Amino acid sequence: MAFEVTPLPYASDALAPAVSAETLSFHHGKHHQAYVDKTNKAIEGTAHADKALEEIISAARGSDQGLFNNSAQSWNHGFYWHSLSADAKSPSGDLADKIDSDFGGFDELKAQLKDRGAGHFASGWVWLAEKDGKLSIEETHDGDTLADKGFNPLLTIDLWEHAYYLDHQNKRPEYLEQVVENHLNWDFAGENLARGSAWSYS
Repeated sequence: MAFEVTPLPYASDALAPAVSAETLSFHHGKHHQAYVDKTNKAIEGTAHADKALEEIISAARGSDQGLFNNSAQSWNHGFYWHSLSADAKSPSGDLADKIDSDFGGFDELKAQLKDRGAGHFASGWVWLAEKDGKLSIEETHDGDTLADKGFNPLLTIDLWEHAYYLDHQNKRPEYLEQVVENHLNWDFAGENLARGSAWSYS
């Protein structure tokens, strides 16, 4: 089956000034589209053609770097769009309780997300994830993903320069401050925690 770019779940200008419509036009419309197009081209006519994206990522890891990079980046970007919200609310329910027990409170979690994201060298992703009943902040480099690593990803933040450079130039901490404080989708994170397994790209 051919994969499609995940539609944005908000208007293209809904995240400004943290993430502008111009950034989304390139990031969603060009970068994500290219990853999906290259994945579709690579699997056409192969044994991967009818597999779920998560299965393709797992099969390509360590054996086909090109397919892995493009399929993992397709997944990461689809997950990232849902990790953001135009009208972010605070965590509630089980997620809020887990944040309190595993991080000592919501403010501490936000501080750690910003610190880990700012300190991450070069391109990659910072994640809030759950494994074996415990929340943690994880980092992946370049196009790597948590989609097939046994974690339940709850949300992610893109640390590649194309995610923020048009709006913030080299000021990644400024981008992280605005996204973490105003635009993380805690409802999505709570849904992922309740499901207990990794989100599925569709």
